[in-house]
Amino acid sequence: MGKSRATPADPPVTHAFSGLTNEKPIFGPLFLSLPPRRVRRSSSVLLPSGSPPPRPPAPAPARYLHTGEISRSFAVRWLVASLLYHLNREEGDRILQQRQLNNDCSANEEGYCGEWRWRSWFGNCYIHCKRSIVKKKEVEIEELCRLHYEDFILAVDELRGVLVDADELKGMLYGENSHLQEASADQLLKLDELLELYSVKKNVGEAITTLKICVEVFSLCMTCNNFIAEAKFHPALKTLDLIQKGYLRNIPLKLVKKVVARQIPLIKLHIEKKVCSEFNDWLVHIRRMAKQIGQASISQASSARQKGEEMRARQREAEGHSHAGPDEHLYALDLENTEEESALHFDLTPVYRAHHMHTCLGMEDKFRDYYYKNRLMQLNLDMQISTSQPFLESHQPFLAQVAGFFIVEERVLRTADGLLLESQVETTWETAIGKITSILEEQFSRMRTASHLLLIKDYVTLLGAAVNKYGYRITQLIEVLEKSRDKYHQLLLLDCRKQIDDVLTNDSYEQMVIKKEYEYSMNVTAFHLEHDDAIPDFPYVTSFSSSVPDVCRIVRSFIEDSVSYLSYGGLMNIYDVVKAYLDRLLIEVLNDSLLNMIYARSLGMSQMMQLAGNISVLEQACGMYLLHSAQLCGIPKRVAERSHSGLTARAVLKASQNAVYNALINLTNFKVDEFMVLLEEVNWIAEEAPDNANDYMNEVLIYLETLVSTAQEILPLEALYKVVSGAMSHISDSIMTTLLNDGVKRFTVNAVLGIDIDLKTLEAFADDKFDSTGLSDLGKETTFRDCLVEIRQLTNLLLSSQPENFMNPVIRQRNYGSLDYKKLAIICEKYKDSADSLFGSLSNRNTPQQSARKKSMDVLKRRLKDFS
Repeated sequence: MGKSRATPADPPVTHAFSGLTNEKPIFGPLFLSLPPRRVRRSSSVLLPSGSPPPRPPAPAPARYLHTGEISRSFAVRWLVASLLYHLNREEGDRILQQRQLNNDCSANEEGYCGEWRWRSWFGNCYIHCKRSIVKKKEVEIEELCRLHYEDFILAVDELRGVLVDADELKGMLYGENSHLQEASADQLLKLDELLELYSVKKNVGEAITTLKICVEVFSLCMTCNNFIAEAKFHPALKTLDLIQKGYLRNIPLKLVKKVVARQIPLIKLHIEKKVCSEFNDWLVHIRRMAKQIGQASISQASSARQKGEEMRARQREAEGHSHAGPDEHLYALDLENTEEESALHFDLTPVYRAHHMHTCLGMEDKFRDYYYKNRLMQLNLDMQISTSQPFLESHQPFLAQVAGFFIVEERVLRTADGLLLESQVETTWETAIGKITSILEEQFSRMRTASHLLLIKDYVTLLGAAVNKYGYRITQLIEVLEKSRDKYHQLLLLDCRKQIDDVLTNDSYEQMVIKKEYEYSMNVTAFHLEHDDAIPDFPYVTSFSSSVPDVCRIVRSFIEDSVSYLSYGGLMNIYDVVKAYLDRLLIEVLNDSLLNMIYARSLGMSQMMQLAGNISVLEQACGMYLLHSAQLCGIPKRVAERSHSGLTARAVLKASQNAVYNALINLTNFKVDEFMVLLEEVNWIAEEAPDNANDYMNEVLIYLETLVSTAQEILPLEALYKVVSGAMSHISDSIMTTLLNDGVKRFTVNAVLGIDIDLKTLEAFADDKFDSTGLSDLGKETTFRDCLVEIRQLTNLLLSSQPENFMNPVIRQRNYGSLDYKKLAIICEKYKDSADSLFGSLSNRNTPQQSARKKSMDVLKRRLKDFS
């Protein structure tokens, strides 16, 4: 219960329910936040009007009662008493705090008398304030309690229901706990039984193992007796060992025991010397034989590789002729390989005998160490490469010696029980392969010829195939070959670059003339450079020059060398790698060489056309390169043809075609410019209209005729279209540029009529060539005539009777859509309807039509000036 914080000098606070003055009710602060209601004051106690006189409240119940046991009056009075207690206490505390503050501030001024007067006065004020506050709050609280007593009763009922539910939940938890404990008791008993059964099983297993060991020991004793009875040397030595270890101590006769103990070491020493002498002779012999063993094994691997290649070739041929029946040789049993493998034999009897004897003598570890150290010394001697001759000459005997050594070691590991540990052989092999890889890396780094590197690589892969057959890991060998793969292809690319540069430089860039069938087969059919497989009549003129088949031969050789290097390595699918290097060859070497020829500007027009035709043929040959690569990589032709991933070089060569086409266009335009210089000689202020085309146009037409006839024989139609279209556009631009330049100060209608004649002649030529070359069948949207549209529209506008119609949007869009406002404004400023000559006003009288056209032109000039 809370205690009042009033000082002892203060009288206790009393009110209508004085029995609850020092009691803190349970539900005291429930309704403090509700707003007060207006009530009518009574003479003694503040109660709502019409309420019966108050009765002293009963003490707060120790537990909650049901709704029927709590009356309305009791609930109201109990709540009023609780709230009054809190209000009185809080107000008193506030006044006491104020009093303490005032006492602290005035203690030094008034002294003891002031303090006494203050206490008396404050006590009266304090009591009066408390009573007034009590009366005020009683009215408010009683009204609130009267309004909300029903909610209080409902809350009590809900709390009672919560207590009942809590008791039920507690009982359920106790029941579930008891049930779980009862259920787990049986399971614990079963678990104990299971553990006991496991223990019994373990004991029975150990007993069975012990019995098996005992049976083996008894069987060994019986076998030993039989060997002694037969008087065999090896079983006798074994029997001696058994007697010494297991029976010597148990012999009851001391004399026999002494004799046996004295003779056993002598016999064992004699046997040891005998077998060691034989073993040392074998060490010398096997080192001489190791090279032959390695060469024989590598030769077998080479034969197996060759047979595999022949088998794959037959399979590819069979797939190419799938309509035929099965080949009887395709699935023949290979007996030659079995005979060759059986021919690879060497004698290990001295090793077996020495190992067995030392084992029986109890010196197996000593002999194992002796064998391992001597063989390791031999390997160190074998790993020393010769410095007196190049590695290209010494690598084969060096690698064969290593291969023979480890073939012998594998046979010893597999057949001489316990003489060598697998970890020892692996350690020796790792050491040797580490030295070999370091030697190969050093030698590869010094090589500058791709063929030498390929030769050594082939023998290294044969070494790997030979020793891998005996279980040796060749990962490091494959890795060193993979590391040198880029080095090899870089050297190969350098060789190909030199060859291709020589071929392109020495080419005359004239069409090949083939006179015999074998030449056609060697230069055309072999590379599928013609779509028609039929043999033509000879002499036959190809669409390409001699550099194309030479380049194809270089590319094919590159593919074969690349496949040779990548084959029998660690890659499962070498086709993608070969294709990547082929892309590098075509892009970094062939395409660069072609671009160098294009940008060198050392070729004439016909040679540049032939180069463009060559690039087109080489671009089409990319499909043949892919099929050849797939065939060498063992991919069926039908699978390679269905593959959607082509060479990136094809697009690059296509771009190079555009580059050479642009070069052709530039050459053509440069040549056209030589003739367009004659435009400067045109009389731009002629007094009379010309009857024929100007001289420059005649020269241009002659050149274009030669250009089209030459290009039609060499270039594809697409290239022909680009070159001629570029020339036509350049002619149009040249005339426009001439009219815009300051060299032409002014020009007359007669000069425009001359340009009109030039254009008509050129347009007739353009239409004729567009139809005769077959370009009209390609469905091109822009013809050769359309390339002259700008200068044609300008000419039509200047010769028009109403030039001002240009400012009409509809007419301009239909008839003059290619003309630019600024260019037209400049040209129109230079345009004069007639020439200014002496006595021109008298001799050249303007007709009404000319006057109207002049006025219209003046209007156009003004409007163009305003527009600008």
